Amino acid sequence: MNHLKPSNKELEFLTLAYNRFYDLYDEVMEDSFWIKSEWDRFSKIKQAFDIYNEVLDYEPLKHAIENLKTARPPMESEIGSELFKFVRNVLSHFPYFQSWNSVWIKKSIINWNKEGLTIDKFLKKYEGHEPVKFRFWEGQKKRMTYLNICFPEQYIIDTNICLKDIISEKEGVMFSFILMRKIMDTQVFELKQK
Repeated sequence: MNHLKPSNKELEFLTLAYNRFYDLYDEVMEDSFWIKSEWDRFSKIKQAFDIYNEVLDYEPLKHAIENLKTARPPMESEIGSELFKFVRNVLSHFPYFQSWNSVWIKKSIINWNKEGLTIDKFLKKYEGHEPVKFRFWEGQKKRMTYLNICFPEQYIIDTNICLKDIISEKEGVMFSFILMRKIMDTQVFELKQK
């Protein structure tokens, strides 16, 4: 069963990625995070989506995503893989914005160089898809939060698509972090406290 363990290179990468992601997770889940400046929040949120996207290349996480398709509520697998990759790609390929709520894209700028890449494929696939409803429980705060993830009704040349209309900054990002962590935790055997 030794082949199931990460290689030394994977372990080194995963340790760095997981440690930073968990630090960001802890920060985002605190109420004090949401009173920071828009830029501070945006920078850390972007960093977490970048990290998550990188760890999705780890083969066992691909299997964990696949298992979500049958073991979890509808669309959780697609949200945990395709949507989060879409968000990461929007934030990375269009780094012109200074806050979550200011991010927008449209078909003409998405395909300025070439059609059919990841962002374009995602929007074509989910154009007009009904909203997906989620909720999450914050045990320490004894609070249930409800949210909708909404997909653009139309994906056409002149229509701006705002990221905040797909996923809200506070509730949507917190939910994203919770789901990312749940997926990443499938590969954790032991959590050590600092």
